[in-house]
Amino acid sequence: MSFLQRTVTCGFLRPEHSGNEVVLNGWIHRRRDFGSVTFLDIRDRYGITQVIIERDEMPEIGEIAKELRAEFVVAIKGTVRMRENPNMNIPTGLIEVVAQHLHIVNKAEVPIFEISDENLANEELRLKYRYLDLRRPTLQKNFIMRNKLYQLTHRFFAEHDFIEVETPILTKSTPEGARDYLVPSRVHNGLFYALPQSPQLYKQLLMISGFDRYMQIVKCFRDEDLRADRQPEFTQIDVEMSFIEQDTIINLAETFIHTVWKELLEQDIPSEFPRMSFHEAMNRFGSDKPDTRYSLELTSITHVVNNSAFKVFQDACSLQDGAIIALNAKQCAGFSRKQIDELTEHAKKYGAGGLAWIKWSIEGDIQSPIAKFLTEDELQSILSACSAEKGDMILIAAGEWERACIIGGALRTEIAKRTGILDAVIGTFSFLWITEFPLLEFSSEENRYIARHHPFTAPMNEDVHLLDSAPEKARAKAHDLVINGYEVAGGSIRIHQNAVQQRMFDLLGFTLEESESKFGFLLSALQYGAPPHGGIAFGFDRLSMLVAGTENIRDVVAFPKTTSAYALMEQSPSRVAAKQLGELGINVEIKK
Repeated sequence: MSFLQRTVTCGFLRPEHSGNEVVLNGWIHRRRDFGSVTFLDIRDRYGITQVIIERDEMPEIGEIAKELRAEFVVAIKGTVRMRENPNMNIPTGLIEVVAQHLHIVNKAEVPIFEISDENLANEELRLKYRYLDLRRPTLQKNFIMRNKLYQLTHRFFAEHDFIEVETPILTKSTPEGARDYLVPSRVHNGLFYALPQSPQLYKQLLMISGFDRYMQIVKCFRDEDLRADRQPEFTQIDVEMSFIEQDTIINLAETFIHTVWKELLEQDIPSEFPRMSFHEAMNRFGSDKPDTRYSLELTSITHVVNNSAFKVFQDACSLQDGAIIALNAKQCAGFSRKQIDELTEHAKKYGAGGLAWIKWSIEGDIQSPIAKFLTEDELQSILSACSAEKGDMILIAAGEWERACIIGGALRTEIAKRTGILDAVIGTFSFLWITEFPLLEFSSEENRYIARHHPFTAPMNEDVHLLDSAPEKARAKAHDLVINGYEVAGGSIRIHQNAVQQRMFDLLGFTLEESESKFGFLLSALQYGAPPHGGIAFGFDRLSMLVAGTENIRDVVAFPKTTSAYALMEQSPSRVAAKQLGELGINVEIKK
């Protein structure tokens, strides 16, 4: 059935359009009846317009209006006039449309939940009916902002002489890091493609091919345990450049972020961001992606208690890289035992065996379950080292240095949430580069070194000699951009010499056969004149989340998965027919 096509959107009309005849198409957002008058709020992605139906004047329209319910799709023709009771909360709030024609384009069932930003249904229900949830004005604004970021990104990199190149989605499985999503081949039974975790090797090959400056907004996939700010499939802005140094990449990234904040948020931010080494970030904030909008820094008290009688401290100090890390939770001495128990359970999620604490009450009393193991001098030295005052509470983590720092960092974030520190910095932004990451770390589980970022990251020039003597001390030419505690971008200078790349594979425990099987094409390419090169990848979803002003990444992904990687709406993943499995030569064994 044909219907009247709109001449204006529901967010367009203003006082200067008074007297114009218009046609609106949209959804019934709200209906209100007052005597012989019906008011309708008509909604589309551009906004809301009030329509008035004068039932005595237009009885035939009044009869149709009796059928209307929320979310019906309608076409309305009418005349614009000024409102007697303006609504200053919406851009169209000074006008209304007097209906002369009303057509129900499509009826709707009663929505499972109210299409509203004020009364949100639980997230699982909204994800199951995502097509309804996406009608909410806030989500629509998020995706309008995401689209603006998308268009700005293309323009920015084109203006900086980058070439967009699409890289393969069906690629080779190289399980070094997160798990791959595998795709079985029907044509080659028993063989598998993998969905790319990143276009890393392809963009390096493009540099070897002489393309000099490459970028791509690309979909990537990682089969890993999820967190609130991650999805199994995600989008990134992938960037690679030849004949550059690390500063070139950092400067370009800063210019891009500055442009994003200026054009999308109308905010001027510093043209250069501070830089901090991995080691300093861990020592001060307990994280390699710290939120520096607030201080609340950690303190090492290892030197203060290294001769303590407390066995937990003794055990930590006996470790080769042991540390005792303290956090001064300002004015938290009033925390109850229940609250401290909750903090302890939170610390255990990050590998703590328990949590030591010292309260210094407003009255001057000191309470601590470990006080009996410490001398008075040790207690006072701890308080002094942490710059403690009456009313403060000291939280202490002990163990291997990085683990103790991570526990301290997790407590830092939790205290900031519980005390309102995070609420006080909402709407502000902090930008920070983390550099000088460890190149490698030793995995006791695999009994070998593994790459901290990926195996193609170059060591810092002054640390190359350490690859032969102390590889765990070598630092990487890597750089992560952190905004408000989120890793928004990460990259590095790459290895561009065959011998150094092969040495890296040796350190990772690959045999010559394994290196050739997994990365033979890269090793071959590096023998044919590879230029020095490096790059960075911006998490497009996280960046969208920040500029949209939300802390939930699912608010900027149109059809997201849950934290268990399940799509509630389409119920995926799902079983497939035996015939399909047979064509692929696959027999499925379900784990109990």
